[in-house]
Amino acid sequence: MAKTTILIIFFSIIMSVPANSKKGINSDTTSGATTVVSTPSNKETVNDNELIAKGAKVEKLADGFRFTEGPAVDKNGNVYFTDQPNNRILKWSVKDEKLSVFHENCGRANGLYFDKKGNLLSCSDMDNEIWKFDMDGNHVVLISDFEGKKLNGPNDLWVHPGGGIYFTDPLYKRNYWTRDPEMQQEGEYVYYLSPDYKKVMRVDTEIEKPNGIIGSPDGKHLYVADIKASKTYVYDIQPDATLTNKKLFTNMGSDGVTIDSQGNLYLTGRGVTIFNPKGEKIMNIPIEAGWTANVCFGGKDMKTLFITASENLYSIRMNVKGCR
Repeated sequence: MAKTTILIIFFSIIMSVPANSKKGINSDTTSGATTVVSTPSNKETVNDNELIAKGAKVEKLADGFRFTEGPAVDKNGNVYFTDQPNNRILKWSVKDEKLSVFHENCGRANGLYFDKKGNLLSCSDMDNEIWKFDMDGNHVVLISDFEGKKLNGPNDLWVHPGGGIYFTDPLYKRNYWTRDPEMQQEGEYVYYLSPDYKKVMRVDTEIEKPNGIIGSPDGKHLYVADIKASKTYVYDIQPDATLTNKKLFTNMGSDGVTIDSQGNLYLTGRGVTIFNPKGEKIMNIPIEAGWTANVCFGGKDMKTLFITASENLYSIRMNVKGCR
């Protein structure tokens, strides 16, 4: 009788363990290792073939720019983006669906991202710097050099939940530069700027031409697109902000990158190509433009995908949410 009671209690304990308490295991085909991959928590899972809202089509919101780049979403879902050749940052308001100019003479801003305090950060490569704007349009320069030398040209950036900034620094020679247009650093690298803006360090020097960059919402992983090598890598982020366990995510480079609440990655170039967390291609969203530069989620419910492509700004409704 006592043995039967013990068995019943043991069986009850085993059955009470929640199924979702187990970590998912994904196979790393690039190294043959088995990797535990953390993906953003999401109560409502959307199937891969249903990521785009039913009946939704790509919509052109605005045109007439010279080259659009760097979309970023604020806390209200408004999307800011750059028209780099015209040296301005624009804002698409989700409340009235109107376009306005946020800032002129923005240092030839390229990639943008909002920090946790609501400031807009920009890769302003007129003088190869990173700027911080408040919502009144006032700016301060966060970084202007590395070890006494100008950066090549900060291109894209992502703010870690802890406040630090990861950014890419490829070389794209600009006709508006008054500086020496040749390589300023020893190579084209990925950098990290500490939350107090006092410490800058290189976190990947073994990459050909880093461009698009994004991190997982939990701050555990960083994704960097090497546009020259046509590869995108994923790294583990350590507590000291260094990167380890670099792995090939997919054999495709990208200009811009974003991530949704299910951990799917969105790469750009010839339209928008979506990959699942394992690096497997799900689909491509064709865009009628010569080059699709960048992408981000926005809107009041964060279910609209905004796309900057050549002279245009596009959007398409999704069933899945993006991440800030």
